Amino acid sequence: MTLRLKINLIVGVLTLLFVAAVLGLQVRSLRASVEEEVVAANRVALQLLNRTAWLYAAQGMPAMQAFLQGMGRVRANDIELLDEAGRQKYSSPPSTYKSGREAPDWFASLVSPPPSMQSIDFPGGKLVIRGNATRAVVDAWDDFLKLALIGLALLAAANVLVFWLVGRTVRPFSQIVGALDQLQGGRFDVSLPPLPGTEAAAIGAAFNRMVGVLQENIDTERRAARAERQLSDNRELTRWVDHHIEKERLMIARELHDELGQSVTAMRSMALSIAQRTRGRDAQSEQAAQLIADESARLYDAMHGMIPRLTPMVLDNFGLAEALGDLVERTRRSHPDIQIDLQVDLADTPLDTEQALALYRAAQEGITNGLRHGQATLLGLTVRREADAVLLRLIDNGIGLAPDWAQRVGHHGLRWLSERVEALGGAFEVGAAPSQGVLLQVRLPLPAPMTAAAAVPA
Repeated sequence: MTLRLKINLIVGVLTLLFVAAVLGLQVRSLRASVEEEVVAANRVALQLLNRTAWLYAAQGMPAMQAFLQGMGRVRANDIELLDEAGRQKYSSPPSTYKSGREAPDWFASLVSPPPSMQSIDFPGGKLVIRGNATRAVVDAWDDFLKLALIGLALLAAANVLVFWLVGRTVRPFSQIVGALDQLQGGRFDVSLPPLPGTEAAAIGAAFNRMVGVLQENIDTERRAARAERQLSDNRELTRWVDHHIEKERLMIARELHDELGQSVTAMRSMALSIAQRTRGRDAQSEQAAQLIADESARLYDAMHGMIPRLTPMVLDNFGLAEALGDLVERTRRSHPDIQIDLQVDLADTPLDTEQALALYRAAQEGITNGLRHGQATLLGLTVRREADAVLLRLIDNGIGLAPDWAQRVGHHGLRWLSERVEALGGAFEVGAAPSQGVLLQVRLPLPAPMTAAAAVPA
């Protein structure tokens, strides 16, 4: 049901109730009028007959009968003459006023007064006077019918006028509904013109504001989606670059270990053999050979020191815990005055290769920065499992980071580490320690259940 029809029905019902109330009041007024007319006519007839009945009664029944016939009918009264035996001698003729017409029974029952009867006794008989309201009721019915027809005409006219006015009033709402349908259909650039009427204008203005906000939100969501795709692409690119860098590092480390390592070992062996052969014969050749052997040994040691920094081979063979232990032990050997406290609790914690490598690189970068830039003498490294994530926490007692360290040139390792961790869906934090130094934290989510072959031992 439309709003226009609802309003028209409401107005129609209210108008009908008003007309019904007016007609009810009119019926009440007509009832009083009919009753007043019948009572007055009955009183007049009673007074008239009461004065003349005795006069004509003295002359006998025929004289009374002749008098009544000559008088005819008295309005709103039925007159009946009875003799001593109760036989009817005379009855007043029916009224000729609006002859043949009668009001409906329901209306007559509403406006007719209670029945009344008066009698005048005289010698030889009596007169019976009964009130007859039928003609007054017909008059009342005619008046009621005129008023009802006028009321119905006014009701129809009022409804037609209201229907037309409401149609004009709600016409802007059809524009609003059309705009809403277009909005639902995916047109987010729809707008409403200025609408007539205070309410319609307010709704139209609110609709236009809503569409404007909706467009802004859609644009924001599109920009956010593009940014998210770009971020996802950047993360994929970061992981791809990181993967290839690690592959290159592994290849270089293997080349150093297999090719260069063997060559340096062979050079040292040959130099020692030459020094042994020329011992006591050619002091200069022996010294030169021994120098070559010593330099080869230093080169071999330097090469083996470079290999763990290029790629932690022990990580692939023994797992993260052993790789971190090896890192700490090598750091202690190279820096005897530094204290490093290592705590690893990763029992039955599956880590994929990239996660294990990211945690190892985080520890490696944190230790290197703490010693090289922070001048730390005490470092604490903790790696443990927390619910569905692995947390690496490294704290040192160095001089700390400058407040604007992120804007300064350098610290490329931390930036690269942050990108690597975020590419794995983790969180990277670095900042001032609670008391002194730097606190570095890496939290990586645990991978989905994996087979033992695909997981890296912790």
